[in-house]
Amino acid sequence: MTETASTDIEIEIPPPRVVEKQDEFVAKLSKIYQRLKYSKKLKKAMKEVEQDLLALLGVKLFTVYQSVDNGKEILASFKGGDPDDDDSIEIRVPFSPTSLAGYVALSQRALVIKNVLDSEELIDIHPRLQFDKRFSEAKGWKVKSMIIVPIKDEILLGVMQLINFEGDREFTKTDLKHAMMVSQMLAKQFRSSLQSTQGPYDYLVQKSKISGVELAELQNNVSLYGGTVTRSLMDEYNIEADDIGKSLEHYYRVPYMKYDSEHELPIDLLENIGVSYLRNNLWLPVAGNKEEAVILIDDPSDYQRIMEIQGVVNARNYVFRVGLPEHIQQFLRSDADVEAGFDDVFDALGGEGGIEVDTDGDDDEDEGLAATSGIIQLVNRIITEAERLGASDIHIEPGKDDLPGGVRIRVDGICRELLKVPKEHCAALIARVKVISRLDISEKRLPQDGKCKLKVRGQRLELRVATVPTVQGESAVLRLLAAGSAMPLDKLNLSPKNFEKIVTASAHPHGLFLVVGPTGSGKTTTLHAVLGHINKPERKIWTAEDPVEITQPGLQQVQMLPKIGFTFATAMRAFLRADPDVILIGEMRDHETASIGVEASLTGHLVLSTLHTNSAPETITRLLDLGLDPVNFSDALLCVLAQRLMRTLCAKCKQPYKPDKKELDHLVDAYGREEFKELPYDLDNIELQGPVGCDDCGGTGYKGRTGIHELLMGTNELQAMIYKKAELDLIREQALKDGMQTMKQDGIEKIFMGLSDYLQLLRVVAE
Repeated sequence: MTETASTDIEIEIPPPRVVEKQDEFVAKLSKIYQRLKYSKKLKKAMKEVEQDLLALLGVKLFTVYQSVDNGKEILASFKGGDPDDDDSIEIRVPFSPTSLAGYVALSQRALVIKNVLDSEELIDIHPRLQFDKRFSEAKGWKVKSMIIVPIKDEILLGVMQLINFEGDREFTKTDLKHAMMVSQMLAKQFRSSLQSTQGPYDYLVQKSKISGVELAELQNNVSLYGGTVTRSLMDEYNIEADDIGKSLEHYYRVPYMKYDSEHELPIDLLENIGVSYLRNNLWLPVAGNKEEAVILIDDPSDYQRIMEIQGVVNARNYVFRVGLPEHIQQFLRSDADVEAGFDDVFDALGGEGGIEVDTDGDDDEDEGLAATSGIIQLVNRIITEAERLGASDIHIEPGKDDLPGGVRIRVDGICRELLKVPKEHCAALIARVKVISRLDISEKRLPQDGKCKLKVRGQRLELRVATVPTVQGESAVLRLLAAGSAMPLDKLNLSPKNFEKIVTASAHPHGLFLVVGPTGSGKTTTLHAVLGHINKPERKIWTAEDPVEITQPGLQQVQMLPKIGFTFATAMRAFLRADPDVILIGEMRDHETASIGVEASLTGHLVLSTLHTNSAPETITRLLDLGLDPVNFSDALLCVLAQRLMRTLCAKCKQPYKPDKKELDHLVDAYGREEFKELPYDLDNIELQGPVGCDDCGGTGYKGRTGIHELLMGTNELQAMIYKKAELDLIREQALKDGMQTMKQDGIEKIFMGLSDYLQLLRVVAE
């Protein structure tokens, strides 16, 4: 009988008698539940309601299996209807497609079987499915019909098996429905007795590793911005992987397996399975053979993947282990192979219907592509990998025509390729970068600048982002600005003579202290080291920076906001009204800022700032060219420190060698023969250091950078030359007379100290 609703959808209305029987079943089951409600011991409670359940379900026998926390089998914990039940005999059934209860435990699918002795009926379900009749024959039971259902509440807690004998009625869909209702009642009632937590990370909350509110916020952020919960727990809350694994173990009731670089994977089980497929699906065989395969998976409750696993591996029995997604990926790739680490992300992208990007297409399409999980994961992975490798910049570049684009990173001042990006994903990748840095995703014709803050591997990171349109598409550069504390002044590797002069200059109550060099030469680090040296309670220090990268207690630090007119010049005027002793101004990039800085230094303030110039003497001519009053400037100048960052040899693999005469002569000539005579080196017995290459330095032979400096002091003679606007060559000549050591000379001294080699010096200082 059917009725037609107003929406023209036909709704099946069960006959009144069926509804009546259904209500009667629910009422009786509810009474049984009330009797079980306050019981925590499965066996004792089931014994009390055994006969009622047999009558209610209309079966001869039923068995309740409990999942065992070894990840490989279920255990018969109660056998209803068997008067001769012997508690001493354990029935353990492995996760396997070869037995009825084992198949349901493996697949988490319910079965209704008319005749378990009909092999064709079983083969239709699974080619290897069998019924083991030895136990029933020993009991003298003529078993025929069965219903087997999983007991689960998000995760598998067990299996319930209903049995009728030959001559009894066959089971129907209604019986299956009733069996599922009973299994749900058992799952709800006995979850605590089966010792499973309510969520994968509840154990961490119970152990106060993270609060419930923090966990909920973290899971929400992961769902919005991508990534994994486990990675966020490790990076943002510094929770150990083993603690997370233990939490997963409690929830899934499956043993945790962590990554072990010494563990050998079973080649025979992996030989016909693609590694990229495993990366995408987050599982892999970690031990065993075709008789019993041990499977590591991030979610043992995902029955669809488990059924796929048994189809791919095709083993007789299965043992499961739960693992972190990051650990599963580590098993599948070598950390040294960076590009291979992105294969799983590209597989995910390909699995989303084959994304096609039309850079001239609709803006909403690009925004939609930027929000896909694959693109989100790719951007997150690029940033994480760049930070792990110590990169200062990330360059995302479109390829020519149909060639793939590239991602390069700058490590220790040198660019290296991180990975290739398929052409069809380049535009979506740039769009995602624009989204996280709050740029206009629809504007592709003009350059844009933005920034964003995030947390990577437990460290707060700020990205400055610049996009530039090219003929092949948009290109983006992301500068990684790791927030941190000031480096001590004595750790800057200054020469003893330069260190003493800087300490003396910074002790002045007023004057102009400049640090100069190209972008990325460590100027901000040096200035904050000087500030850290003079940062005492009796000195009020204001800083205006763009951006604020390094923070120190005791400093009043201000972030520039040019979009609203808050510039360096504006900040300087404000600082002069705020009773300062010391002012740091991020950069003297125009006449107004430079003039205010000079005036402030003449009115009793120590002013520190930076410029982008190539050498210390050039800084003086640059500021004069900006239109500064030479009289005021000459009176204000304390010193100019020019610097570069030179790559240093890897401390773990560098090797000493005896240089030949030609190499030594070249170094001495570059330093200056007369000046070199003052150095304490015996050229006949000197050893230099050379690069080798090891795992620690990525095979390059170099790791880290050190500063090389030239320090021009504002002596009386130099101040007189500034007043007269002397030529650059004359200013340089006077600075050398006053004791200035050039950057090349400082670099050569550090080569003789074994820190680097001449090739690296030439990378930053001209021949």
